[in-house]
Amino acid sequence: MKALVLAGGSGTRLRPITHTSAKQLVPVANKPVLFYGLEAIAAAGIRDVGIVVGETQAEIETAVGDGSDLGLDVTYLRQEAPLGLAHAVLIARDYLGDDDFVMYLGDNFIIGGINALVDRFKAERPTAQIMLTRVPDPRSFGVAEMDARGRVVRLEEKPEIPKSDLALVGVYLFTSAVHGIVAELKPSWRGELEITDAIQGLIDAGRRVEATVISGYWKDTGNVDDMLEVNRLVLESLEPAVRGQVDENSELIGRVVIEEGASVRDSRIVGPALIGPGTLVADSYVGPFTSIGADCAISDSEIEYSIVLSRSSITGVRRVEASLIGRDVEVTPAPNTPRAHRLLLGDHSKVQISS
Repeated sequence: MKALVLAGGSGTRLRPITHTSAKQLVPVANKPVLFYGLEAIAAAGIRDVGIVVGETQAEIETAVGDGSDLGLDVTYLRQEAPLGLAHAVLIARDYLGDDDFVMYLGDNFIIGGINALVDRFKAERPTAQIMLTRVPDPRSFGVAEMDARGRVVRLEEKPEIPKSDLALVGVYLFTSAVHGIVAELKPSWRGELEITDAIQGLIDAGRRVEATVISGYWKDTGNVDDMLEVNRLVLESLEPAVRGQVDENSELIGRVVIEEGASVRDSRIVGPALIGPGTLVADSYVGPFTSIGADCAISDSEIEYSIVLSRSSITGVRRVEASLIGRDVEVTPAPNTPRAHRLLLGDHSKVQISS
């Protein structure tokens, strides 16, 4: 079995971060979200991985390399434009050959990995196996309609009127039979080759498509709120560790990790929280569910429930919450300027001004 990892999207919902960085490389607990998927693939016993890349190819290649550090053998497959998930399968045809494969969306996060899913696929041998989860608003997802026996009967991409609340999770398993269907697909109303249409084609052809409804945790980390939520979840599993320096005037509470080369002075850190290597925290408060990247500086400030990427500084700021701060950012207080109210009031007016 091979893996096909999709890492070619532009990440418009995470701009401006993704103007200068691939969305799959935005870190969760100081590790790119893409790496969680690659580690899950390796843990499932899959070695050969094709990564579909676009305009951020160079950055992703620099981060992942040949995959050997993760126990993988990585091949990069260029997709000239984001023309749909099934289009990624189309361009990967020669690489995949006649092998079974798992397709994994590189910006998705699934707790618990994919071992059980892969084992079930190998044991039961359906033509395709998909993962579903219940969502409050299915209109932003591919949606599955099930019959009374729990079998998938219809799939629809981002429907205006969903037939169910079961959304497709970004992990799919296929035999080589899917290639014949993909080769005949026509672009959808979005101008893309939809993977939902490919799976529907398998169903219409009488092929067996199995679905697993997961009750565990899944997120498409395509926006800031989801990134912060996944960061929170990962940080909750931290084991406390102090590999850097913490002075006697500082206090660490709960699950806090201070990486090697980091320094904490006259500060209070309440976990779960992660302080990256080479980072200085001085005269500050770092609250729960915060990860701070490498070589940052947090001084005379307060920050909580946030992600700070490498080489950024926050100085003299009260208070930062629920924020995603990119690389090489400087956050400082606004200058104190004279404040004045300019008024034009009619006769007999009554005005209350908060000073």
